[in-house]
Amino acid sequence: MTQRQDHAVDTVIAEPVTSGPADQSRMSATALSAGAGGNLLEWYDFGVYGLLAPVLAADFFPADDRIASLIGAYGLFAAGFAMRPIGGMVLGHLGDRLGRRFVLVYSIVLMGLATAAIAFVPTYETIGVGAPLLLLLLRVVQGFSVGGEFTGSVSYLVETAPRHRRGLAGSFANFGSTAGMLLAAAVAAATVTLASAEQLHSWAWRIPFLLGGIIAAGGYFLRRRLRESGYQPQAARTDDPLPLKQALTQAPRAMVYAVLFTSGYGIVNYVTMVFLPVYASEFGSVTESLALQINTVAQAVALLVVPLAGWFTDRFVRRRTLLIAAFVAEGGVALGCFALANAGGAAGYALAQIAFGFLLALVMGAAPAMLVELFPSEYRMSGYSVSFNTGIGIAGGTAPVVATSLIGATGDLLAPAWFLMFGAALAAGAAFVMKDRSRDPLR
Repeated sequence: MTQRQDHAVDTVIAEPVTSGPADQSRMSATALSAGAGGNLLEWYDFGVYGLLAPVLAADFFPADDRIASLIGAYGLFAAGFAMRPIGGMVLGHLGDRLGRRFVLVYSIVLMGLATAAIAFVPTYETIGVGAPLLLLLLRVVQGFSVGGEFTGSVSYLVETAPRHRRGLAGSFANFGSTAGMLLAAAVAAATVTLASAEQLHSWAWRIPFLLGGIIAAGGYFLRRRLRESGYQPQAARTDDPLPLKQALTQAPRAMVYAVLFTSGYGIVNYVTMVFLPVYASEFGSVTESLALQINTVAQAVALLVVPLAGWFTDRFVRRRTLLIAAFVAEGGVALGCFALANAGGAAGYALAQIAFGFLLALVMGAAPAMLVELFPSEYRMSGYSVSFNTGIGIAGGTAPVVATSLIGATGDLLAPAWFLMFGAALAAGAAFVMKDRSRDPLR
């Protein structure tokens, strides 16, 4: 980026928030609840699908090859993520042109309908290849809606927060996503534990997706009460450049660094919190139900740490510093933790899963506000949504299937650990070169 472009970007100032003066000392409870609640649904669904992947693999794909069926199930998991950049592009544009509130309401309705519909999809035994195709269609709709949900809620939370609480406010989006993953782990564990094998494959797996539809209804009514954030979109003229074009031309380095960072972040996230419990049950000595129960404990630990990490970056340490430290630690313990999950029994897997959950929670607390702070208000959602969803969608969404494929291709049960180390190194390197504006006015 040229010095002239840098100066142009840095001098853009966000308009005052509608919920109070810029130096307000309190955050809106309604905004925090709505931001967290929507992400609870989004990540509850993605978590349930990932954690129940072995069940879905058997019901929606031919079951004669365990690894091939698992790859198929994770392939549909990745397909939902592949739509996230497109959803981010469309919904990010609408967020910049029509306001953040519109995107928050629209995305939760779309996600809720698709989630509930999954519960009614027939299995492979009933309609053959039509079963995975229907599931694919619904995963695509879900991925599109997620493309604007998370970045829209983070933008809204940070824009409505006082300067000295932006880290804490942004962390509430991931507090919601962590709560969603925690609820997903708890519901998946209860489903697998309480239902017999026959009941699980017949009808019990459908209950978690029906619950997602109920959660969406509650989130919709909560978000209808929201006021618009501090950013007031202006009516676009025919000669106005698209917000995404502004982001690409005025902040190209920020876009590239954000994509690299979220790519590494996505790999770390989904290898440690979605793939690892399946790895422990499929390739280790831990039962599926126990693996999910331990994953639930790790999610509970992360739930407590996420807002503390966001608050910590507001008061004591810059966001970039905490992010680099967390990712370096993730890479440092990768091999040891995967060895424990593979051969350490229940105790070894529990230690590995909780350690990964704690380290990831540090990232989830610090990253949202830092990424929002990279972009000025008039193209914030477009820049943030496209870069975040490109990284998370491509690298994060494919991480479980890549990790499984590495085992199949190499025969090395520790191959996913090397993949995790690569992701951690990529994220740490990108964080090092990103600008940290955690103490600056929101542009």
